[in-house]
Amino acid sequence: MLWCRHETPVGAVVLAAREDGALTHLQFAERFSPPETWRQETFPFEDVRRQLDDYFEGRRQTFQVPLAPRGTEFQRRVWGALRNIPHGETITYGALARRVGKPGAARAVGQANGANPIAIIIPCHRVVAAGGIGGYGGGLAIKRRLLALEGVLLE
Repeated sequence: MLWCRHETPVGAVVLAAREDGALTHLQFAERFSPPETWRQETFPFEDVRRQLDDYFEGRRQTFQVPLAPRGTEFQRRVWGALRNIPHGETITYGALARRVGKPGAARAVGQANGANPIAIIIPCHRVVAAGGIGGYGGGLAIKRRLLALEGVLLE
């Protein structure tokens, strides 16, 4: 596995990819340390870093990055559905559960959302609780900043 650190307006992130360049992780550096067996490189991450910079500068709403998140079939289905939530919009855990064909499984959807290894690009920050903002693995302050960047105003 290859990895690099990238500074963003919401804090440093760790990017990791397979040797073929498919992204496996985008995690907040404050909460994630790459294993010692991973090799630090910058060259395979030039495009994703540029796309992240464009996103934070308001010039990009979608990402064109090869992804290879590891997870269960259910998690991958939830993560696929997350990629279909448009920039600037939110969805509740319950609505997302219905979207993946598991009505009544909002808690399981929330757990899959929390296990998302590729933050921002697989936009788990766009999922909110029925009664408020909900949780976020990067912390609620970062979730609020990402949503505000996308023009979502939460109470």
